[in-house]
Amino acid sequence: MSRQSLEYPNLLLWERWDLTGVKVTDPGLQTVIAVKPTLIPHSGGRHEHKRLGKTKISVVERLVNSLMHSGKKYAKNTGRMGGKKQKAMNIVKTSFAIIELKTGQNPVQQLVKAIENSSPNEDTTRLSYGGVVYHQSVDISPVRRVDLALRFISEGVREAAFNSPKTVEEVLAEEVILAASGDASSYAVRKKNEQERVAMASR
Repeated sequence: MSRQSLEYPNLLLWERWDLTGVKVTDPGLQTVIAVKPTLIPHSGGRHEHKRLGKTKISVVERLVNSLMHSGKKYAKNTGRMGGKKQKAMNIVKTSFAIIELKTGQNPVQQLVKAIENSSPNEDTTRLSYGGVVYHQSVDISPVRRVDLALRFISEGVREAAFNSPKTVEEVLAEEVILAASGDASSYAVRKKNEQERVAMASR
């Protein structure tokens, strides 16, 4: 056995899914979506206080972190899920199993496609000239594109699972599958199209 194979073993996510074949097809997102093989998506916050450190964190862990921002609709870190990372990881793990059963494909690849399809390219910013405020369309950086896509997915999951007979795992699996196929019924894709439509009107 070579030294390289000892240093870089083929780790399976949760001992089930191989990440070596996962590809990012969007050229603008290839440097900010990390799909490095890992066993458990938990880095212990080692990316904190490092500029662009979150771009090196597994995209699965970033999804887990975004799901923890639950509770009240407009309060980011309050409620039943605030800080419960193990619970959020179990939700993602179960939803990945559902995605694999429904599609027969690698759920991490489906997640990457969902992020690519729900990441907006344009946004609006406020400009003020002489006391008059108006909106101007601006391009979005790749890092913010991924941030917004994950936020849209997690927001859609929270809204669909609240007071619903479906479990949050089923809702997450359905949202990822719809977003990966670019379906307009997906909350994340719908939010992306709405944001780009507003930005186009502000050009």
